[in-house]
Amino acid sequence: MAGDLQHIEDKFVTQSGREVTLQIFTEAHNIDKVAYAMTSLKNAMAWDEKVYGREYDLDIFMIVAVESFNMGAMENKGLNIFNTSCVLARPDTTTDAGYQRVEGVVAHEYFHNWSGNRVTCRDWFQLSLKEGFTVLRDQQFSSDMGSATVCRINDVATLRTAQFPEDAGPMAHSIRPDSYIEINNFYTATVYEKGAEVVRMISTLLGPDRFRLGTDLYFDRHDGQAVTTEDFVKAMEDANDIDLSQFRLWYRQAGTPVLAISSDYDEGANTYTLHVEQACPATPGQESKEPFHLPLSLGLLDESGQDIALEENRRPACPEGAQASARKRDLVLNITQDKESFTFENIESNPIPSLLRGFSAPVKLEYDYTRDELMFLMSHDSDGFNRWEAGQRLAVDVIQEIVRQIQTGAEIVVDDRLVKACENNLNQAIEHDRDGSIDKAMIATMLVMSQETYLAELAKVADVDAIHQAREAVRGEIATRLKGLLLSVYKLNQDAGQYQLDAKAIARRSLKNMALSYLMQPNDTEMVSLCIQQFEKADNMTDTSAAIRALVNSGAETAQAGKEKALTGFFNHWSDEALVIDQWFSIQAACPLPDTLQRVKTLMTHSAFDMKNPNRMRSLVSTFAFQNNVNFHQRNGGGYVFLADRVIELDAINPQMAARILSPLTRWGKYDEQRQDLMKAELNRILETENLSENVFEVASKGLKPVEVLKPQSG
Repeated sequence: MAGDLQHIEDKFVTQSGREVTLQIFTEAHNIDKVAYAMTSLKNAMAWDEKVYGREYDLDIFMIVAVESFNMGAMENKGLNIFNTSCVLARPDTTTDAGYQRVEGVVAHEYFHNWSGNRVTCRDWFQLSLKEGFTVLRDQQFSSDMGSATVCRINDVATLRTAQFPEDAGPMAHSIRPDSYIEINNFYTATVYEKGAEVVRMISTLLGPDRFRLGTDLYFDRHDGQAVTTEDFVKAMEDANDIDLSQFRLWYRQAGTPVLAISSDYDEGANTYTLHVEQACPATPGQESKEPFHLPLSLGLLDESGQDIALEENRRPACPEGAQASARKRDLVLNITQDKESFTFENIESNPIPSLLRGFSAPVKLEYDYTRDELMFLMSHDSDGFNRWEAGQRLAVDVIQEIVRQIQTGAEIVVDDRLVKACENNLNQAIEHDRDGSIDKAMIATMLVMSQETYLAELAKVADVDAIHQAREAVRGEIATRLKGLLLSVYKLNQDAGQYQLDAKAIARRSLKNMALSYLMQPNDTEMVSLCIQQFEKADNMTDTSAAIRALVNSGAETAQAGKEKALTGFFNHWSDEALVIDQWFSIQAACPLPDTLQRVKTLMTHSAFDMKNPNRMRSLVSTFAFQNNVNFHQRNGGGYVFLADRVIELDAINPQMAARILSPLTRWGKYDEQRQDLMKAELNRILETENLSENVFEVASKGLKPVEVLKPQSG
């Protein structure tokens, strides 16, 4: 690696006493923003020694950060290559989420030293061997560094919005793909995020101590070798004397399993029975699926909201390592059959089940909760993830009801229980503001409605416009009825003094800015003034970007002048900071207002936009296509034409990136017939392009017809 670069340097002393030199290189104008990456690297090195027993083996570790790079980073041994978006951080230029991304990606690439470099892949089909395992490791690290609940929520939200649609579309593939034309097309959410969930399931089935035995054996047995996913699973089996034969199906079967659960309570016998059925939809090349082996983590809540003590229920067919998790309130059941039942004795009253705690398996859960039960779980579940999940299920149920109201022309009515549940959470945040007994980051996350991309994924046929209207109606109702509480939360969580980057400060800003996003929902001149005031006075990018995003997304007439002034001032102030200008582009591209596609087209001609710069292209084009559901899927197909034009243009200069931005067009099966025809027409237009790269040909052709395809012919 060569360039006109500057660097910072530090030292790390390993657990065996060796001194390692640490260096981070970047261009001179960015050198003042790499200190946090160095701190993250040292934290990751110490964590890997403590949690996995893995010590760094060289005398030097270097990172080079450059501004134009297709990937986030690459784990070259001893000399990691990074995109600056995953290294640079300074309070005035980087959001809290940006800091967390730096921390996670620096750790991810460092962890590859063992899970990817010292033990590496025999061939490209084994890509998830290193990526899935290492994603799990960086997720565990981030959980230990911040809010474990919020980290898990974010991980699952990414899985559901990026990987579940992949599983349900023509590009569905197993985490160990059977074939490929271009391997770069398989750096996918399935290989990374689902791959991590599969390794996480092994950890859940075994428990943390037994899982550590397995990873120790894996690293020791295969140090210096190029191996397969089979070798990884075999190490887990040999270290724990278990049989994971059925579990291996996760590596070769594609698709997202559906777990349908029902329950019976026998008051006379004081027994409670769960009936579990699993099924997995057909995917390209896999019409029928065998039942998976998966862990179902659960708890049962009594009428006061307390966890009922449960006896462990093992069966001879299950691995001996399957056990209750370290959180004693949970029980982990082995699910191995199409249909099976589990009976719990000495249950004195009909409980409310808390199912799939911690999202113990990457499945779609079906259980007929009432809205009152979901409200109860939101308030009482001891599992933070399932508290959030109950709130999401309640909100989704209400939004889906409103979609039906819109489609039938009925009056829009927002269920009072959802508003009440949000009110309860805001009251808890206020009540426990000083004692620190509540995770404010979790409360903030619980009040964020599911994204429209996920809501579309849940629908049999996604009604894009009705989903958007319904979600906005729910947010508007909450904002109007809970304005006083939201304003109190906003004021209580103002930063006092200098910017701090610790878990509590991040949680406080997260809750404050969540409240601001709701307060800006109605047409309220006072709140617009409050938002502009935050934008003008903020001393950190988290608060600055939250304010300008709220202004940009506001349809209020009183916000228009402030919006344009803020955008102009923001650009002029930060024009020399590339990553901040990336934010400027992405905030505008994600705006749900009707004129956004035209604004995006105009921004394509802006002097600061460069299609050849991967970060700039992602900030504008990818943000619009992947995150702006209502505008990308506008009924006239303008969003589809725009994306296809960009794919064709980009394919000539960066086919890898062109293939990556194409996937929204391949998900036509989720939409109405008119949109399907428009999306398929653009895929065909792309395929008719002369000298099309193998990268784009593979995605576009499979996107149209999920069958075996031939390599493209030049011309």
